[in-house]
Amino acid sequence: MNFTPLVRLIFAKYMKSSLEWIANSEQVQRTQLAMMIKAAKSTFWGEKYDFASIKTYEDFAARVPMSPYEDIRPLVTRMINGERDILWPGRIRNYAQSSGTSDGKSKYIPITPDSFRLCHYRGAYYPVAFYLNQHPDSRAFSGKGFILGGSFANELSLPKDVVVGDLSANLIDRIHPFINMLRVPSKEVALIEDWSKKLPALVDASINQNITNISGVPSWFLTVLKEVIKKAGASTIHDVWPDLEVFFHGGISFDPYREQYKAITDPSKMRYLETYNASEGFFAAQNDINDRAMMLILDAGVFYEFIPLNEIDSPTPTLLPLWKVEPGKVYAMVITSCNGLWRYPLGDTVKIESVNPVKITIAGRTKHYINAFGEELMVHNANAAITKACQQLGCSILNYTAAPVYAGDRSRGRHEWLIEWSHQPENIEEFANLLDELLQQENSDYQAKRFKDIFLDRLSVVTAQSGLFNRWLASTGKLGGQRKVPRLCNDRRFIDPMLKLNNN
Repeated sequence: MNFTPLVRLIFAKYMKSSLEWIANSEQVQRTQLAMMIKAAKSTFWGEKYDFASIKTYEDFAARVPMSPYEDIRPLVTRMINGERDILWPGRIRNYAQSSGTSDGKSKYIPITPDSFRLCHYRGAYYPVAFYLNQHPDSRAFSGKGFILGGSFANELSLPKDVVVGDLSANLIDRIHPFINMLRVPSKEVALIEDWSKKLPALVDASINQNITNISGVPSWFLTVLKEVIKKAGASTIHDVWPDLEVFFHGGISFDPYREQYKAITDPSKMRYLETYNASEGFFAAQNDINDRAMMLILDAGVFYEFIPLNEIDSPTPTLLPLWKVEPGKVYAMVITSCNGLWRYPLGDTVKIESVNPVKITIAGRTKHYINAFGEELMVHNANAAITKACQQLGCSILNYTAAPVYAGDRSRGRHEWLIEWSHQPENIEEFANLLDELLQQENSDYQAKRFKDIFLDRLSVVTAQSGLFNRWLASTGKLGGQRKVPRLCNDRRFIDPMLKLNNN
């Protein structure tokens, strides 16, 4: 049965809301902040900063400090141990386990009942509304959606009534029963922790279904789709699922995987829509299939602030509200949200593509860059260059990471790239030369440091054994649908263990 006409009517109100942002973005954001301040005024945090007397954003900005996770970890620990009304009203039992911080420990991001309702689920409605609005011919709900998620953590030291795991596991566990009728796999399969058991279970759960839409991280879904094609004895995924029409993707850049998806799909049928869904909230979604920039979602329990790129490392950076950002500039994003995070730096950098409406692209991570020699190479530079290099040489990658190699007595510094190929170029040195040239085109600082090899040597490329990045993720306890390989690092703490594994 085709539920798409009914779903289209349900989601029409979200399109109407998004149109209201364009004319009233400042007021919408001020309203969201006021709602959260009022809700939390009697919490420990609200009393500490006298939320009851805060009347405006300007009051809030003058009184409440920026609070990275390291600063609030003790409070989150108190929440996990059962204390109520700390960062947000009530007892919080769900937490999204996120990547480690500078102190090397995992983060446990609170997922409050309000953030489930107002942010994560509400936010997820917008990309569906945007897609249906763009495509009146869609039959996306004539079959089932395949949602690829993570699992819960086996945290024996936590209280029994506390649930910790990937954000996606928390969301799947609490998903509405009606939505469960329209998706695969079952909750039991979706939450399998052991990826070696989960992958064949995912294939078995989906291969005989009429899959019309898929949602997940591009790198992990690529593995699943290839296994489905292999088991079915097919050439493309559309031979298995002829009605598949859209991939709602997020988590990592899609660009390095775009050509590989073209190779396993029927490009005339397949559409792609990017989302920005983090452990801390659902922030943005592509509202135009022909424009890769994503529209910030302004009415889903999140208030946004932005730090100019040149102030990221400042102890007292400027924080700008959404209505003061400038198009074309890169900022670090800071959020206040209904999961009890107050002026919390996400660690992501975004480029403001437009301000009316506010649309962004992901520039990278504040800590995932290379600036060992003054080159300021960002993840979006690396993704763009490696995508172009693969296109020009007819090769494709599964994963990569890069780090600096420091100068020795008889050598200059350089960047070292570790790449796992899905289709290797004929000549690795030719690829390295081209990638180096394209990085110079993408980043003028890198170009300046490479000028006549005075400061930096040409980068080097090491080929990774098949499955290396998955083995490394497994060795860190982070193998799964939501876990990501760090693309760039300003030191060698990631690449050296990978190289050791590769040599073994």
